[in-house]
Amino acid sequence: MMEERRTVTALLLLVLGHLTTALEVPLDLSQPPTITHQSPKDYIIDPRENIIIHCEAKGKPHPSFSWTRDGTHFDIDQLPNVHMKQRSGTLVVDISNEKAEHYEGTYQCTARNDHGTALSHNMVVRQSRSPLWSKEKIKPIVVQEGVPLVLPCRPPAGLPPPIIFWMDNNFQRLPQSRRVSQSLNGDLYFSNVLRADSRNDYICYARFPHTQTIQQKQPITVKVLNQEPTDERRPTFLTPSGPSNSKMVLRGQVLEMECIAEGLPTPEISWTKVSGELPAERTTLLHYQKTLRIVNVSEADAGEYRCLARNDLGSVHQIIHVSVKAAPYWISGSPKNLILAPGENGALTCRASGTPKPAINWAMNGVPIENSPNDLSRRVDDDTIIFTNVQTGSSAVYQCNVSNEYGYLLSNAFVNVLSEPPRVLTPAHQVYQVIKNHQALLDCSSFGSPIPEITWFKDSRASTLDGDPYKIHDNGTLEIHGSQTRHNGKYTCVSKNMLGISENHVYLEVKEPTRILKQPEYKVVQRGRAAVFECKVKHDPTLIPTMTWLKDDDELPDDERLVVDSDSLTITDVTDSDAGVYTCIMNTTLDHDTASAELTVVEATPTPPVVYELPDPPTDLELTEQKKRSVQLTWTPGDEHNSPIEKFIIQFEDSLHHKGHWHNLTEVSGMKTTAHLKLSPFAHYTFRVLALNGVGLSRPSPPSRMYKTEPTAPDENPADVHGFGTEHDNLVISWKPLTAIQSNGHGLHYRVMWRLKGVESDWTAVTVRNTSKFVVSGTPTFAMYELKVQALNDHGAGPEPAVAHGYSGEDLPLAAPDNVHVQVISSTQAAVHWDAVPAKLLRGHLKGYKVYYWKERSLHKHNHHHEEKQILTFSGNHTHGKLPGLHPFSLYSCHIRVFNGKGEGPPSPIQQFETPEGVPGAPSSLVITDSNVDSLTLEWNPPHDRNGHITGYTLKYQPVNNTNALGPLEELALPSNETSVVLVNLKYSTRYKFYLNAKTKIGAGPSISQEAVTIMDEALLSQLDLHLGTGNTQTPHPNAQPYPRHPTHRAPPVSEDFGNVSSAIADDGVQISWEYTGPEKDIYVEYKMKDSEGEEWHKELVNGSDNFVVKGLKAGVSYLVRLVASDQSDLPLQHSRELLVSVPAVASRQVDIATQGWFIGLMCAIALLILILLIICFIQRNKGGKYPVKEKEDAHTDPEFQPMKEEDCTFGEYSDNEDHKPLKGSRTPSNGTVKREDSDDSLVDYGEGGDGQFNEDGSFIGQYSGKSGCRDNPEGPESSEAPSPVNAMNSLNSFV
Repeated sequence: MMEERRTVTALLLLVLGHLTTALEVPLDLSQPPTITHQSPKDYIIDPRENIIIHCEAKGKPHPSFSWTRDGTHFDIDQLPNVHMKQRSGTLVVDISNEKAEHYEGTYQCTARNDHGTALSHNMVVRQSRSPLWSKEKIKPIVVQEGVPLVLPCRPPAGLPPPIIFWMDNNFQRLPQSRRVSQSLNGDLYFSNVLRADSRNDYICYARFPHTQTIQQKQPITVKVLNQEPTDERRPTFLTPSGPSNSKMVLRGQVLEMECIAEGLPTPEISWTKVSGELPAERTTLLHYQKTLRIVNVSEADAGEYRCLARNDLGSVHQIIHVSVKAAPYWISGSPKNLILAPGENGALTCRASGTPKPAINWAMNGVPIENSPNDLSRRVDDDTIIFTNVQTGSSAVYQCNVSNEYGYLLSNAFVNVLSEPPRVLTPAHQVYQVIKNHQALLDCSSFGSPIPEITWFKDSRASTLDGDPYKIHDNGTLEIHGSQTRHNGKYTCVSKNMLGISENHVYLEVKEPTRILKQPEYKVVQRGRAAVFECKVKHDPTLIPTMTWLKDDDELPDDERLVVDSDSLTITDVTDSDAGVYTCIMNTTLDHDTASAELTVVEATPTPPVVYELPDPPTDLELTEQKKRSVQLTWTPGDEHNSPIEKFIIQFEDSLHHKGHWHNLTEVSGMKTTAHLKLSPFAHYTFRVLALNGVGLSRPSPPSRMYKTEPTAPDENPADVHGFGTEHDNLVISWKPLTAIQSNGHGLHYRVMWRLKGVESDWTAVTVRNTSKFVVSGTPTFAMYELKVQALNDHGAGPEPAVAHGYSGEDLPLAAPDNVHVQVISSTQAAVHWDAVPAKLLRGHLKGYKVYYWKERSLHKHNHHHEEKQILTFSGNHTHGKLPGLHPFSLYSCHIRVFNGKGEGPPSPIQQFETPEGVPGAPSSLVITDSNVDSLTLEWNPPHDRNGHITGYTLKYQPVNNTNALGPLEELALPSNETSVVLVNLKYSTRYKFYLNAKTKIGAGPSISQEAVTIMDEALLSQLDLHLGTGNTQTPHPNAQPYPRHPTHRAPPVSEDFGNVSSAIADDGVQISWEYTGPEKDIYVEYKMKDSEGEEWHKELVNGSDNFVVKGLKAGVSYLVRLVASDQSDLPLQHSRELLVSVPAVASRQVDIATQGWFIGLMCAIALLILILLIICFIQRNKGGKYPVKEKEDAHTDPEFQPMKEEDCTFGEYSDNEDHKPLKGSRTPSNGTVKREDSDDSLVDYGEGGDGQFNEDGSFIGQYSGKSGCRDNPEGPESSEAPSPVNAMNSLNSFV
């Protein structure tokens, strides 16, 4: 065993050179595959975009690719929407008609050729998710001032996890402090609350970074009370809980720990490491010291951490135990490719570590090495494979897989057995430049098998370069330490092995360093004065320098007071803001040098008041050194008047061309009294000078004597020479003419020259005067010309003019774009592609392409309208574009035109395409047509924008109480052919809110909402009272009948013009809806009351709409409604059949009068009055007297009176205990009231009459009723129902 270990060690020493250098095999040589690019291990995709899983590899021959998904072969040939890019293994999955989640899984790519197989790592593909917040009703939080508070966020679990932040209604971040801060899980912690914390817009937001979407939690309302003062208290921890906690973190990741404490006053948090020091460079304290963050965690960060919370009343601490684990990681890099010659030895090393210690597994060409063919030249020793005496044909790709419970590493490394003579890969004759005394590195990248030996020579190859200052690196690079001028020259790199030799020549240039000779100096400048910083530099003359100035390490302010010259910076009129450090930087392509100086601005030195005035004008102007093109002007300055002269301005008058007009010629410093003036020929000059000081300009000096310059040929030619066409067969040559002083003499004219570009021909020339353009006729259409315009005068011609270029006139393009095709991207967008029109057919400057497209019709049978054409312009040489804003489920047409400066060319053949289905629009109407006690009838019309085939409807509804709070939500799925539904078993006198949306196979569209109220029915109310009296308090669950119990007032389509005519009860009338497909006419709604013979129809004009609300109808009345299409030639009118519409008597929301305070008080007073009357009646009977009502009845007995029978819901005879005689006028009217003329003392005088009764608890429900015998009484005659006022009266008569 020991001998075996020694052999391994010896072999490792032999192949050490192969381990230290990874050679790149040129792609023209045979080699196994190498994975060059792959998607990450954890690959999160956007479900809105196509899935692209990358896998790129190189090799010779080029490798082929295959894939596995979840461990099994992924056959892309069976999936039409999955394809692989050419010469690549990258998968592209088209999810336009699929869901991305169907392609989630673990993918692995295999690249193979004749020499081996390489594997990618596993790519776990998951789609990003940004779920909505679950709906919840958050009650307001009421707390006492001073107590702690935690506002939970609890965001939805997304992929990747969301980023949490708290904001208010105005999208402003909520302020945080030591007292208020956000925890790592997103909750908002208050160490103690203040009155100022009361607000109703604490909103937690979750931002999902992958899809860039933001979800919002319902706002939280916090109300802080100040009922009693809160005592101060020592700190306690809100998080974490318990005396100690544990936390595990992986090596290389980020460790975050938090301690949030409550207390009054607010505690301060501090952190220490119990078992050592915090790593200062990797540690950050966040969230007001509450969060400890350590980046790039290592094993040394394990141990105990202590957080301390302290305020004036005490302290508390928390211990957090941190353990560090490690996923596998490379110790000395991943295994390197091994290139061996036949008979050589080598080794592949896979050296990795982790916590716990990882397992190492080898594979060859994707097959576990223990299952691979036996190879005597190969030996596996734990993390190393040793190769001895390899032979041709032993090439393969080896995979090293290192894994533990926290992750894995997969690396490919090939063994390539080659016999190749050396070749130098570094480009030949490359020039290296380096600054003197700096290091020079000359490359000599080479390849060969066996590995070639590199030698270097300089100039004459007298000897190899070895030893100081030269050093040859393992990769062949020659290093020269401290380059000097003597190292300039030619260097030769020689690469040699047993199969041959190769060499390459490079050159080294050593440059002088850049140095600042005169550095800027410290300045103290009074405010308003000027500051000048000098920066003079010496540099190598072959390098181009660039001067840059900085102020306080930032760019100079954009201020015209700061003037940068080639070697200085001048700041005029210094202000306090100019104070700072100014840095001069001189850059070349190889080096740079910097120097800095500070500017201090101080107040001006106080001086006695001085009178400042304008300077006096200069005097004694003299002209000396007079030449043809120049003259020297001297003068004597005038008095400065206590303000130094800043500059002199020299002006001139040309009396030959612009007599009486003075022009500025030049300016000189106020320190000078002479100026050298450059002049133009053919001018009569007179000069004058003005002085400028801090107050202003002086008056002009007296003019000098006149100086005349001689005429000569022009010095310049016209500028801005252009060529263009105004017609298809002409060329307009234009230019900017010379001014009179530029003409340099009399007889100015121009020689205009042109010729076709690219054609060897002579220039055509004409001479013109007094113009700035010339038109050449008979030119070919849109041809490029060379143009020249030369100035001439009586003294000769100007210099040779520069050549300009222009084009003759344009004409309309001759051809349309070819190969136009449309690719539908989505239901609202399409991409159009075309081939560019050849330049020879454009006949002008290409301006772009115009795509004309229009909607022919909807693919739905109910929508056939045609839309106007739309135009999209694509400027320049585009060959594709996108058509936005399309209507789903529609047929479109398009064609394309190219256009130039002249106009548009012919259209391409019309292409038609269809957009797929999309989600529908909202239903066009939703109305409640019948409102009852416990049911509502809903009717609707399909969406105007169906965007496909409607597959059904979803109806949701929920009750709404008096405070507009919403109750539980019910949901119904309805078929597509339904346009009405009846909801039964609803609560009486209750407002409901309804939401209806339509669906296609793509999904659900937006909802339309409506509200309605069930009405109150007195008979049902009595039944409810009886149920309540017997303890029956269960409310049936509302449901929907599949077919309406009541008529839905729908009129069938009666003609080709009108269809789907329907009515619905609206808040302010009756809504009539219809569909009209006839020719354009005036549309009217006509209506009248039913059974009203001879009544005229009421008419309402409704042009431009498909629904109308008829207002002012009487409640409880039925109407006939019809639609009329009319124009002046139609006799008789065309109209729909008549629609019967019944307006309900009760359609508004009912108010429960029994809950009104004033009504309860009134009923109590009436009850008390009734009790008093009963007592009086008993007293009268005991005295034997007659009640006045009985006396009157005895005196007016009706002999025709017939007793009423109880079977008919009437009252029988009334009698007393003595004579049993019938009482006159005791019959109750049919409406249940007692008439005044029948009884002078009727209880009707004490109430409004009508239906009503008392409940068992004495509360009043409804109105009075005298028909108690007609009510359904489940308890029989012995019911505990309280008597009505009329019943009480009848009982009273029986006693009297």
